[in-house]
Amino acid sequence: MFTQNLNALILKDLKYLFAYTVPLSVFLSFASHGLWTYTTVFYAFLVIPLLDVITGETTDNLEDDDASYKKTKWIFDAMLYLNVPIVFGILAFGLLQVQAGSYERYEMIGLALSGGILLATNGINVAHELGHRKPLAERLMSKLLYMPCLYMHFFIEHNYGHHLRVATPEDGATARYNQTVYGFWFTSVTRQYVSAWRIQLDLLKRQGLSFFSVKNDMLWYHFIQPAYLSGVYLLFGLSGLLFALTVGVIAFLFLECINYIEHYGLRRFKTASGRYEIVRPHHSWNSNFNIGRITLYELTRHSDHHYKSTKKYQVLDSHEESPTLPLGYPASILLSLAPPLWFRVMNPRVPEEMKTRLAHD
Repeated sequence: MFTQNLNALILKDLKYLFAYTVPLSVFLSFASHGLWTYTTVFYAFLVIPLLDVITGETTDNLEDDDASYKKTKWIFDAMLYLNVPIVFGILAFGLLQVQAGSYERYEMIGLALSGGILLATNGINVAHELGHRKPLAERLMSKLLYMPCLYMHFFIEHNYGHHLRVATPEDGATARYNQTVYGFWFTSVTRQYVSAWRIQLDLLKRQGLSFFSVKNDMLWYHFIQPAYLSGVYLLFGLSGLLFALTVGVIAFLFLECINYIEHYGLRRFKTASGRYEIVRPHHSWNSNFNIGRITLYELTRHSDHHYKSTKKYQVLDSHEESPTLPLGYPASILLSLAPPLWFRVMNPRVPEEMKTRLAHD
């Protein structure tokens, strides 16, 4: 009986330890030279997609009793918290390597891509999950993880903008039908930044506070991120600063690739009252490939996340009505980088009703 319970614990509760394989691959990249600096790139975009194909998809949802148990189990939160020292520890190791080592240009590209993947998966992705929590400590950890990604404003825009406006023309993080990922990088990055400022100024106005209030988080972000980069420069020199800037940009561009595949071409429409219809599971793309799910802390069950944004990652459900990506997240990102192939694969999957109504708007 003890062995059966232990096996169940490992399979059900500790499977998310697999998410740490990405930081492990980044450590190997940072400790290497030559093509081995691309270890994380190969792992994320070759090994994981292959494992997704081999292990397949699971659409099963938790029973109510199991979901209630997992919702309050401390181990799921602890596995998120551990990403903070892991991410900053490995990033510091990478900065030391860049400062002390001598690398060819192609090796630096491999190191930068590996570092960007680390910050995107175990940085931004974990920050996103923690940013939806109410405890102050978790929200602070969220902002801390956004810092090296140079994307702290995403905390405001995502929680107070994107979740309200998802799948509408007002949402910068929703890709339009037939929009390329490269065009989306520009529109999403700029529109979300502007939106974050608008939301912040509106929050200050509602509270009767001035622009220079200590509650102006956007203003704080514009001190904190330059302070972080200044610290990197003082500790690791110009090479470290350039590396930190590069991996930060790569990280948020990976995030925008994920935004692209999560909402491409999907739309909510206005009702007779003039308001947009309520967010439902069919307004976000879903993916149930097993390895991608556990590596990204169930981010791939994105339909349920938008349907009920307060749900913790370990209890997210799959919905039959959700439009489904034909590939896991890493493979979908690669596909999006080739727009003609992306359109050929994905456009037929966009619900016909949405395409018809879009054509008449």
